[in-house]
Amino acid sequence: MNYERLFVDGEWQAPLSTETFDVRSPHDDRPVGTAPCGSASDIDRAVAAARKAFDEGPWPRMSVEERCTVLRKFVDAYGARTQQMSDLIIAEMGSPRWFSDLGQANGPWALMIQTLGFSDEIAWEQHRGGTLVRKAPTGVVGIITPWNVPQVTIAAKLFPALVAGCTVVVKPAPETPLDAMLLAEILADSALPPGVVAIVPGGTAAGQRLVTHPDVDKIAFTGSSAVGRWIGAECGKQLKRFSLELGGKSAAIVCADASLERTVAGLKFSSFLNNGEACVAQTRVLAPRERYDEIVMALAEMTSSLPVGDPDNAHNYIGPLVSARHRERVASYLDIGVAEGARVVAGGPGEVDGLTGHYVKTTLFADVDNRMRIAQEEIFGPVVAVIPYDDIDHAVRLANDSDFGLAGSVWTKDRAAGVEIARRIRTGTFGINAYAPGFESPFGGFKASGIGREYGPEAIEEYVELQSIQGVPEA
Repeated sequence: MNYERLFVDGEWQAPLSTETFDVRSPHDDRPVGTAPCGSASDIDRAVAAARKAFDEGPWPRMSVEERCTVLRKFVDAYGARTQQMSDLIIAEMGSPRWFSDLGQANGPWALMIQTLGFSDEIAWEQHRGGTLVRKAPTGVVGIITPWNVPQVTIAAKLFPALVAGCTVVVKPAPETPLDAMLLAEILADSALPPGVVAIVPGGTAAGQRLVTHPDVDKIAFTGSSAVGRWIGAECGKQLKRFSLELGGKSAAIVCADASLERTVAGLKFSSFLNNGEACVAQTRVLAPRERYDEIVMALAEMTSSLPVGDPDNAHNYIGPLVSARHRERVASYLDIGVAEGARVVAGGPGEVDGLTGHYVKTTLFADVDNRMRIAQEEIFGPVVAVIPYDDIDHAVRLANDSDFGLAGSVWTKDRAAGVEIARRIRTGTFGINAYAPGFESPFGGFKASGIGREYGPEAIEEYVELQSIQGVPEA
């Protein structure tokens, strides 16, 4: 799929830069497609169109019901192309088919549908005595998204913003511009007014311009905590609104009474989903000392059994990492773990036999101290550390001993006890005997995992400003 133009102001426009993104398969380096690399000037043009559409156009002035009617037609068109979207993301960034078909296209489609439904739960206007309290759209929103679940992270921001009446400029990750351009194709055929949504793939310069642009009212970002801190600081200079969905280093607490079979089956998904390239991956497994060896052995057997290879083959559970650079980063942590004294019980450093793409060995470390780098830093690959604990109080302290606070889980036969453990963990989301965030409830993190929430009706609230109009009689 080769794209030569950007989607700006409701039409396909030639980029103001001659740079392009050449996307190649992380599995075998075959060409996947090309897309224009938008410049800071392209961002300026997109923001100008969004600003005009917000200040002068119909979208913010339509009723919520009218906006949702337009968006439902777009959702229907998107639903007809979910398989194409899934296939493209597999080729683009190596997401394994079992996960891509589930989450990379059908996931955002379901998220869009649920967001439209949640619009009815928002009290858009309330009379309080002689005052009308209304929720007004924030304005022009800049959306910057990562490559690991590219459509989910776009949809989680784009749809709440559109329901609220905002106009939007989307800058997708350089690694995954093609699925965003496919999204632009669907948008181009929709009934959205010109300027309401722009899609501008770009690199660092484009992202920095979007963040610092004085005509952008809010930035919504998913990515690393380091970049999130910079965005927060820059938005603070302008008193610009922002929301950040950042990294994680989630702990799965395995209780002494846990079913080993059920726990291992659940961690197969929640620790290794999407090649471990997931901010919510349960990458620290906290195991009771009295069952430590048993749990390590079972996890090692599961980890070693995961088929690795061509992500388009539904048999394979683990595919390649997104890029050579990211592969080297993840591989460096395998060496760091060994150097720190952790014990490799599955995988480990070295090349993956028979595969030439961006692969690392699916790895399980045992005898991990929670102070080790492999226990504190987000690796973002198929690497899990098993950490022993003495009792539940100790497990809770270990789980909370992290700069991050995005996700977590507990595995126990006693669900009531699991709920009480969950209440003690400082994370934005938490699972009992499973972990998979649901689109019906708010998603986001404590501490360095971010500011703000996505999913659920709370996501729409992130894109409104409260306005009190006094002297308004009740109808």
